[in-house]
Amino acid sequence: MAAVDYPSPVKFSSRLRDGRALAEDVWSIYNVANLPADCINLGQGYMNFAPPEWVRKAAEEALGTVAANHYSHPKGRIRLRQAIKKVYDPQLHRDLNVEKEILVTSGANEGQYSVFTAFLEQGDEVIMFEPFFDQYLASVTFNGGVPVYVPLHPPANASGKFSSDEWKINPEELTAAITPRTKMIIVNTPHNPVGKVFTRAELEVIATLAKEHNLLVMADEVYDTLVFDGKEHVRIATLPGMWDRTVTVGSAGKSFAATGWRVGWLIGPESIIRPTLAASTRIVFCSNSPLQEAAAAGLEQVHERKFFQKQTAEYAERRKILTDCFDTLGLPYTNPEGSYFILLDISRVKFPNDYAFPQSVLGRGRDFKACWFIAIEIGVSSIPVSEFYCLEHANIGEVYARFSFCKDVDTLRHASERLKNLKQYLV
Repeated sequence: MAAVDYPSPVKFSSRLRDGRALAEDVWSIYNVANLPADCINLGQGYMNFAPPEWVRKAAEEALGTVAANHYSHPKGRIRLRQAIKKVYDPQLHRDLNVEKEILVTSGANEGQYSVFTAFLEQGDEVIMFEPFFDQYLASVTFNGGVPVYVPLHPPANASGKFSSDEWKINPEELTAAITPRTKMIIVNTPHNPVGKVFTRAELEVIATLAKEHNLLVMADEVYDTLVFDGKEHVRIATLPGMWDRTVTVGSAGKSFAATGWRVGWLIGPESIIRPTLAASTRIVFCSNSPLQEAAAAGLEQVHERKFFQKQTAEYAERRKILTDCFDTLGLPYTNPEGSYFILLDISRVKFPNDYAFPQSVLGRGRDFKACWFIAIEIGVSSIPVSEFYCLEHANIGEVYARFSFCKDVDTLRHASERLKNLKQYLV
């Protein structure tokens, strides 16, 4: 996308001049305000069901107290930090220090932004695997960083269902992407939007390079409670020599169907958490106090309630509703091992050249047009995946649309019945 400019007596920051920062983002285009009122939204990754009852009750109780309605400590409320320790100690094989190694943030995204603020110097390079969560790009560039893109490669000539594990890193491409300016690598596992759960062997390749080149690793693991089919979720921070250079990112929103609560956390050594705390304190000062209490109550009870196991089974059922539909259509798609997204190959979707697309879609990738066409003609919205690539590699993403299954069963069944009508537009 070409660089953009807007007339103003005061020149805005060059950090916004890459053409993407000021362009209409994909979430604004495929939004309920732009689509038909009865269009079923499987594009955006928010739930249409409430958090568990006992977590909601904890939020109500917190609102009834005095202390939980006022500022929390910038590190986060101690009850939540202790609950995070309880859950993550056995997973990270550590005795976490709640004062030095855990930081509560205003959602995972703010936490990541604070890490970039704390560690990036102007011109530092950050490696991102494509497709990438689009907030990474702005968070890196707004803090003076330079994104460097390494694509995950889908299987060639795939047909029918194929595992998200078949999206692979090319170790030679990753090695070649590292320069003397490289400062960080972002590892998102389970991955949005592919659904890939990185294997231990893949993480060991990344870890070896991180140690060799003295790189910081941001382990975005916000979907860590949504891993299917017995797949092992390996935390890169647990690999030899990686604790001291890894910050692990978590999310109450993803764990408890509460994305609007904006409660997340960072876990890592004091050498990473302390400067990040300094940045976060100046960005937001502190996070939502009563909802931190509710998130703490959630984490405190997950083991005894076997909540994450039950939730994963429910998501697996939701996933199957969509995969059964895509099987019926006969289109290739990724079967995700984690997260709540499926990538559907839409390269065979045929639409008229003179179709009445909005200006926001014209000039973008073919997937933008296909997703718009599907939303209008079929009544189900999705997200074009080329949005999660740099321009050089956008052709990989143009093949796919991202459908989310973090919706209730009835909604997914209704959407599936509609999607079966896509057959008439396939070539």
